Amino acid sequence: MRQAGTILQTFLGDQPMKTFSRACFGMALALSALSTSAYAQEAEEAADTSSITISGSATVVSDYRFRGFSQSNEEAAIQGGITVSHDSGLYVGTWGSSIGFANGTEIDVFGGYSKEVTSGLTADIGATLYLYPGTSNSSVIEPYFSVKGDIGPASVKTGIAWAPGGQDSLGDASAVYLYTDAGVGIPNTPFTLNGHVGYAKSDSFLGGADGEVLDYSVGVSASWKMLTLGVSYVNTDAPKLGGFKEAVGADGAVIFSLGASF
Repeated sequence: MRQAGTILQTFLGDQPMKTFSRACFGMALALSALSTSAYAQEAEEAADTSSITISGSATVVSDYRFRGFSQSNEEAAIQGGITVSHDSGLYVGTWGSSIGFANGTEIDVFGGYSKEVTSGLTADIGATLYLYPGTSNSSVIEPYFSVKGDIGPASVKTGIAWAPGGQDSLGDASAVYLYTDAGVGIPNTPFTLNGHVGYAKSDSFLGGADGEVLDYSVGVSASWKMLTLGVSYVNTDAPKLGGFKEAVGADGAVIFSLGASF
């Protein structure tokens, strides 16, 4: 015991036990501070994680129409997508659909930045890469910009998408697409009235001899929990000469859709 006491005395020197108690108390405070700091770091990491939102959708449509033109040979298509967004406004995602050409699959990869620039007005800038797996020289990249906000009871979005020339799939041709979408919810009901008008201009043949085509649609959708049922009438002003409009699936049609979002 004397040896143990000597070791303790060597450790403490000439300081009384009271000083040793204070040292222990100081160590306890230090450990507590470290624990609090670690907890704060974990909370901060959790907050960073909670600032990320993951959303997705799955949809069945009676005809996949892209800017008025059927991409599924006027047959039904299965579609789905997922988007990861951050509170800062940055987002990335992917979307896919069955189609009636290439190898039967379209996969889009997109990313951008969306932010409220003024009260009630949101701007969105980004780019979409259209991919058709199993085919060569078919991908298209298309930067886009849009703004959306409310005008009275209507939610309105207008934007532009541009596919620059020089891509393997387009050659020297380029294309631009202007559009406006609008939706008006019917008060105290699950129904929303929807409208769309778009204008495409291409350096190559697109719907008409002048490379211009107008598409439009009107419809209604109803939502219940995570499900949305929609019906719309879609058409274009593509020329009818020689049955071209019907051959490319740009004629008027009623389109049904049933989707689920999460």
